[in-house]
Amino acid sequence: MTHTKTAFNGLVPAQFMRNSWHRQAQLFRDALPGFEGFLDRRSILELACDPDVESRLLVRDGRRWQVDHGPFKRADFRRLPDRNWTVLVQGVNLHLDAADRLLRRFDFVPAARLDDLMVSYAAPGGGVGPHFDSYDVFLLQGPGRRRWRIGRQDDLTLRPGLPLKILKDFAPEEEMVVEPGDLLYLPPTYAHDGVAIDECFTYSIGFRAPTNAELAGQFLADVSERVALDGRYADPGLRATKTPGRIPAAMVDATNAAIDAVRWTRGDVADFLGRYLSDPKARVFFDPPEDPPTFAAFRKALANRVLALDRRTILLYGPKAAYINGECIRFPRGVPAALETLADRREWRGGEISDPVLRLLHQWLEAGFLTMTDTDRSARG
Repeated sequence: MTHTKTAFNGLVPAQFMRNSWHRQAQLFRDALPGFEGFLDRRSILELACDPDVESRLLVRDGRRWQVDHGPFKRADFRRLPDRNWTVLVQGVNLHLDAADRLLRRFDFVPAARLDDLMVSYAAPGGGVGPHFDSYDVFLLQGPGRRRWRIGRQDDLTLRPGLPLKILKDFAPEEEMVVEPGDLLYLPPTYAHDGVAIDECFTYSIGFRAPTNAELAGQFLADVSERVALDGRYADPGLRATKTPGRIPAAMVDATNAAIDAVRWTRGDVADFLGRYLSDPKARVFFDPPEDPPTFAAFRKALANRVLALDRRTILLYGPKAAYINGECIRFPRGVPAALETLADRREWRGGEISDPVLRLLHQWLEAGFLTMTDTDRSARG
């Protein structure tokens, strides 16, 4: 995969990030000309029946909504009406190489922010109701047409008593019909409602936007596992009390002093983020090769092979550490250029590389984090 200045027709990454990202909605007509997607009705319903895939089924009956979670059975879909239902399949990029390649088209945004590709299949009239997302989202239209109503509004009150988040007072400002290949970008909290005009697919590219409370909580939990403080609470000067229910002030002071002794640096925060953001999701498992090459064979084969990250692998890096699938590997002299290239382009096509780094790549291959293909086949793909 190579980086390009223009990922989609009409979308110039530098201009888009400067003018629209986090600021305003933008529609790119015919962003991917002739885009037909890579799923049909049968294949997306099969994914929804897979116990390793996260999926939902939404059915609307007037103002009432029913939401069911997968895995489903084929009979569940045979009982559906002709209209007003939607199947949502999350994390399709974890299961299909074509989905992963589509997701990587958005590599003008840092990989640390990229979340997943969700695909929705809707019968005519199907949708998820007027709502907002707390993160940036790109909505790429596959086969079929969808009518979008969108608007920026301050009132984000939700209708009570529903199994999904539906805006109580939706006030759209724009309306548009999108066709295959059209790409709609919406900033966080931008209200939107998409309804299928006919049978249609929508490919939704979402981005990670953890709350401050989530990040702080996860970081403090991480610190608690790594902190090393000497000593134990003791009170040799404790005297008899007439108020046994009162917490001793000295105990509060001693605990406060112990907690105050816990320190962390910006580097500690960076390491936490690297491990946290590269940690695979709960349903992600890797498949080590049945007969991996020896290190000697691996080194020799690289002359005519391309190393590529498995679609499930997340590789990030900082100035002096790389993070792969929740693990941290430190490099006191700086992250090797080969690993930076592998993280940025998700493949490595050869070049100078030290023996220790080569051994590290061999370990990742044995773990199923990497794949190795010949250069000709990679170029054709």
